[in-house]
Amino acid sequence: MNHPHRAQHGQDSHHIQGTRHSQVGPRAQPALAALHARLNTHLGGAARDWLDQALDEAAAHPGTHGPISAWELRIAEAGRRCGPEHADAARVLLLHAARAEPDALTRVYRQGTAAERIAVLHALPHLVPGPDALPLVEDALRTNDTRLVAAAVGPYAALHLDPHNWRHAVLKCLFTGVPVDDVADLPRRAHADAELARMLGDYADERAAAGRPVPEDLYRVLALTEPTATPTGTSRSPGAPGTSGASGKES
Repeated sequence: MNHPHRAQHGQDSHHIQGTRHSQVGPRAQPALAALHARLNTHLGGAARDWLDQALDEAAAHPGTHGPISAWELRIAEAGRRCGPEHADAARVLLLHAARAEPDALTRVYRQGTAAERIAVLHALPHLVPGPDALPLVEDALRTNDTRLVAAAVGPYAALHLDPHNWRHAVLKCLFTGVPVDDVADLPRRAHADAELARMLGDYADERAAAGRPVPEDLYRVLALTEPTATPTGTSRSPGAPGTSGASGKES
């Protein structure tokens, strides 16, 4: 996806990613501290010790050192050390402790497994205050991996994707079967969006003409485009740093 006009999954951390505004810097601390506390309640002693040591190491030696930093190796180890169901939350915490900047996030994303890429996407609202990381969101939206698509349409995309690309992200969710509940801030961004309504109508007509069912989620989004719809809506928080079944190749 191009971005010529950028606009200004798991139980341990389900509501962290659902915050409406980007939590970068000091504002991220309470949310991530709560995530760490919840994660610790699920980890065994050895996993907790490993995570605490890895976080201390990342905080002491942030940024990039040599071809690969020690904290990047810990990102790769998280699945084995914490278990795949908790690895995503651990990776988000590690990325934040390392104060990973867009270049480092891009490297981890490009070189990582699907699970590691998802963690990078989940960490974006906590690390990148502006649109610099949009290429990662756009890359994920070009895939047909529904886990990546779901992670890509979180709060960072809600804040920074321009209207054209955001509309296409919503359509991508409908194409691939990603629940629109995973689209952060959907009621606000869809409110009174006549162009999105037109695109949804065209897609519904195409499906009907082909004798294929129209996704129920399409009608939900279409209702949100009405000028009389409530912009705040009541949809559930999008899937957050996932800790119940992260997949992809683990180290």
